[in-house]
Formats: sequence, structure tokens, C-alpha cells
Amino acid sequence: MTPRAEGRGEDDSYAFKTALLRMHAATMLFGLSGIFGKLCACSPAMLVCGRALFAAGALGLLCLVRRHAPWHGVRAQDLAGLGLSGMLLTAHFVTFFMGVQLGGVAVGTLGFACFPAFTTLFEALAYREKPSCREYAGLALISCGLLLVTPSFSLADTATRGLFWGVISAAVYALVAIANRRNAVSMTGTQACWWQNMVIIACLLPFTATQFPTVSGPDWLWIACLGLLCTALAYSLYVGSLAALKARRAAMIISLEPVYAILAAWLLFGDAPGLRMIAGGLLIVGTVLRMNRA
Repeated sequence: MTPRAEGRGEDDSYAFKTALLRMHAATMLFGLSGIFGKLCACSPAMLVCGRALFAAGALGLLCLVRRHAPWHGVRAQDLAGLGLSGMLLTAHFVTFFMGVQLGGVAVGTLGFACFPAFTTLFEALAYREKPSCREYAGLALISCGLLLVTPSFSLADTATRGLFWGVISAAVYALVAIANRRNAVSMTGTQACWWQNMVIIACLLPFTATQFPTVSGPDWLWIACLGLLCTALAYSLYVGSLAALKARRAAMIISLEPVYAILAAWLLFGDAPGLRMIAGGLLIVGTVLRMNRA
């Protein structure tokens, strides 16, 4: 091997390791969303609107620093797709934080973790793509995992309602994936994220404007952390790592988000999962990882 080729190999290895670190950091930050949502006492709608305000400000500034305004080069036909995905993301975030606030970080996050199962079902309906036997088996295993993590089989139980909203957030997020597939946009990921956050603000601000003066200082801190760390920074790390990572490997790492979230809740709140929760979580996360590898 020539010195030049050897140097290129070392550079590629360094870039790959750096990308892995960035992806795991992004996944940890995504997982912390549930922690900050649990700490925040304001309504889920207010939390999501405030998060979007901070995220849009940070992402817009990042685009301007890069001398590429987020509205530059956006076509009229792109706006419809961005509007649809932004409205679906609004519903996803609100239902996700409802699940976390009602059921706790572990329950809400594991409910959301089953979104690949909904993606498989919705793609089969939208594109008439018949699921494979492996995908049917994955759906069955995820369903068994959800049964194991269900606190009780009564909606009178607050934690069960939390799981219900977590599952609803997963179904809505699967629709986001379908919408993104059908409405691919010719812009950078940072641009698309900025526009989606602007749509979230437009959807929620009319309903939350009167709540702004009632939000406490600590809650604004948690909202800022959600917008700046768990959205703007996490998404920037995620997009930056994709230059050196294959999409399949990235999806496998992102699937670990519930693991990071549950570990963080355990360390910070002493919220130790029970045996049923651990078994159900392992079944859901393990199945999702296997589906991503297929």
C-alpha cells in the first residue's frame, strides 16, 4: 500500500468513527426529548410551540451563517409537501409529549418506538406493497412487546393512556415518513427542518399565544433545551453524520433512542423499569433493529 493510499484509509476510518459518534450523540439528544418533556409543567401544545420557536431561530441562523437562507431556492410545489409534513409533525410532537407526561418517559418512548410497524402497514396501503413474511413476523413481535409494556388494560389508568398517546404519535410519525417519501423536496435537510418548524409554529401559536405569559422560568429552560439541543443540534449532528454512514446503519442507531431515554430516566428520576417493561422493551427495540437490518 502506498503512503497516499494508507493516509486515505486513515482519513476514511476517522471520518467513519466521527460520524458514528455524531449519530450516537444525536440519538442521545433525541432520547432526552422525553426527559425535558417530563420536566416541563406546561401543556404539550405550548411545549411543542416553544420548542419550534427556539429550533426555527437556531436553524435559521445556521442557514444564514452558511450563506444559504432557508427560503432560498424553495419552489412553490415544495411548499405543499412541507406544509403537510409540518402539520403531521405537529400532531406527532403533541401526542408524544402527552404520552410522556401521562405515562412517563419509558412508556411514552416505547409507544413511539413501534412506528416502523405502522410505516410497514401504511406503505402497504399507500403503495400496494405486500409486506413480507419477515415484516408480518415483526409486526406480531412488536404487538407482543406493546402488550408486555401496557401498565393495565384500562384507559382509566393514566399510564395506559400515556402508552396509548405514545402509540398514536408513532402512527402519525409513520405518516410523516410516507409524506416525505411521496413529497420529496429539492432542498437541504436543515432547510426542510426549518420550514417544518415554521409550520408547527403557525399551527400552534393561535392556540398557545395566551399561555406564553404563564410559562415559568424553569419551563422556558426545558423548552429551550428541547429546541436548541434536542432539535437544532441533534438534527445537525444527524444530518452531518449521514455523509459517512449508510442509511441502514443510521436507522439502526436511531432505533436505540428508547434505550437512551429509559437509561436517562432511570439515572435522573430513579424510574427503574420492571421486568415486564424490560422484556417488552427488548422485544420492541430488538424487532425494530432487525427490521432495519432487513
